[in-house]
Amino acid sequence: MSDAGPNRDDDEARLHDYAVALADAVDAALGPWVWRCVEFRCADAGLTLSDDARAATSAAVAACTSEIGGRVRSLLLCDIDEQAGTPLTVLRDAVGYPTAVLDGLGVPDVARDDFARRSFPGDRYDLTPASFAEIDESLHEPGLAWGAAKAFVHRRRRGG
Repeated sequence: MSDAGPNRDDDEARLHDYAVALADAVDAALGPWVWRCVEFRCADAGLTLSDDARAATSAAVAACTSEIGGRVRSLLLCDIDEQAGTPLTVLRDAVGYPTAVLDGLGVPDVARDDFARRSFPGDRYDLTPASFAEIDESLHEPGLAWGAAKAFVHRRRRGG
């Protein structure tokens, strides 16, 4: 009787579970992140949110959660050999939602360094997250767990 070690199917199942956990955490974090972005930049500009601004932010939250959350979930749930990009890259596209609200409110652009202007030219409000935790601290742990599981499965598939 030999022990072949952990089952590859078990590793794939664990990766799937980590992917679902990260996707669920992203869904929960996106809306509050959009609100924080709008509120923070408005406060910096000395603006208070009117009822119309709150309605626009709520609409941005719904669209962002549906569109960006859906894209993140689709990426995470497809086979790792088929994944084009990373969840953080997709999440960076979420910047457009609070940006549209801030533009509509006439919030002025913020000062950004050369790297930020060059790397994220459309992010005039300096909202682009550098990590999962910049969207919400609750994304840090599931992001690490998913990334480690993905690396393990990737390496295992290639005989490592």
